[in-house]
Amino acid sequence: MRRLIENRFGLLALVLVALGALYGVAFVSRPAPAAQVRPQAVRAPVESVTAVCPAPSGSRVSVVTPAQEQQSQEQQNQGPGSATLSAIKTPEEKAGGKDDVIDRPGLLWQREIAAGGGPLVVDATGSMAAGLESAQTARETSGTQRGLAGVRCVEPGAESWFVGPGPAAAEMTLYLANPDAAPAVVSFMVYSGEGPVLSERGNGVVVKPGQHRVIRLRDLAPSPLIMALQVSTRSGRVAAAVKAVLGEGRGVDWLPVAAAPATRVVVPGIPGTAGQRELYVATPGERDTVVRIRAVLEDGSYALKNKETIEVPAGSAASLDLSTGIGGQPAALVLESDVPIVAGLKITGTGARQDVAFTAGAASVDLGSVVADGRAEGKQTSWLVLSAPSSAATVEVRLVPTKGEAPAPVEVKLPAARTKELRLTPPKGSKGGFSVVVRPMPGSGPVYGGRVLDEAAKDGQLLTAQPLAMARTWALVPPTVDAPGAVLP
Repeated sequence: MRRLIENRFGLLALVLVALGALYGVAFVSRPAPAAQVRPQAVRAPVESVTAVCPAPSGSRVSVVTPAQEQQSQEQQNQGPGSATLSAIKTPEEKAGGKDDVIDRPGLLWQREIAAGGGPLVVDATGSMAAGLESAQTARETSGTQRGLAGVRCVEPGAESWFVGPGPAAAEMTLYLANPDAAPAVVSFMVYSGEGPVLSERGNGVVVKPGQHRVIRLRDLAPSPLIMALQVSTRSGRVAAAVKAVLGEGRGVDWLPVAAAPATRVVVPGIPGTAGQRELYVATPGERDTVVRIRAVLEDGSYALKNKETIEVPAGSAASLDLSTGIGGQPAALVLESDVPIVAGLKITGTGARQDVAFTAGAASVDLGSVVADGRAEGKQTSWLVLSAPSSAATVEVRLVPTKGEAPAPVEVKLPAARTKELRLTPPKGSKGGFSVVVRPMPGSGPVYGGRVLDEAAKDGQLLTAQPLAMARTWALVPPTVDAPGAVLP
């Protein structure tokens, strides 16, 4: 042993053995490592909402915020709030003028707007912000504007997509409004059946604070028969809306904002009435694609015979007549592709003189949805078309009339891969219009839907549609983590 210690190499071996034993005991006895929890987005009540009704002249404007009993405790703790309706104004003009003010949730505000004038801005704060919805709906019985034409008042943003007929098939008009205090620099991109259409006029359009502009898309791209339009801003935000006038006796309506390009798109809210159904699909990217089509109907979900797919070349749009596949049936369409796509659908009414409505790719209403304008007046009828493409779902449907007691909510069960159509009827004694609140129940699968208004007229059906949008009730706040970059230059 002494000889081993005197040997310096032996001494080194003894030290290594001792250290190994020490660290071995420490390894075995160490506490279990704490599990690393990835930060999640936090759901916070919406405290402020701004929406723009693009062209309310001659239309009925509807504004509603769900009642307090339909809101959570967090939302009720926001305190009093108000919603102000005013004509769009520059910063210098905002000091003057008389505005309409709504300060009570659960009250459906409706007004017929006289002809003339520009966009209306709805600004809501506090308790009036969470769930606020607004819409404009026009009704004409003659001329090129004959039909029902409705649109959800839109929030300003950095990008919007629209899919539908092109300027060679209809009078397509783009409405831009900037309710913010900073200017917006706007550019456009049109994807047609022949490919992308570039226009010098569509780049660098400046919309100043409080300004609105009306642009004929024929001036940007006159030749497309079908199109997908991308409106984006390089700085600032803008509220964008598109109106389609197909001509005398052929219909009129607004194109809803379509879901951003994705490899799976659901087009909901297709009513169970007869008439043409034309699908529009665009591929903004640089790769050709074959889009797979599946219909979600009342009796199941399946591919349509001889219409299982549609080929869309890169950077272009294509259309497909689905009248013999889904005509006369309430439906939703599920489109899948290997590359991102955008999609929409034209719904044509019946009769000697036609009217049209449009729906588009939309998100599931996981946080609920509110529709401001519903009607059951005279020969007008409101329908709710709900679909559960993947798994069974249950939703609560509540009506909020302008006058009278609100009826008890109705629970609607949707089997997996099925669509249901509900006729919306307000209780006896209530007059005027009503709004619709749709709320998925706990444990419900994803739900997609749309609200359809139609009117039986002697010379042909009038109709308009609106896909359900996620209610402006909650905002997902991105997770935060400690980082030196937050305080260091």
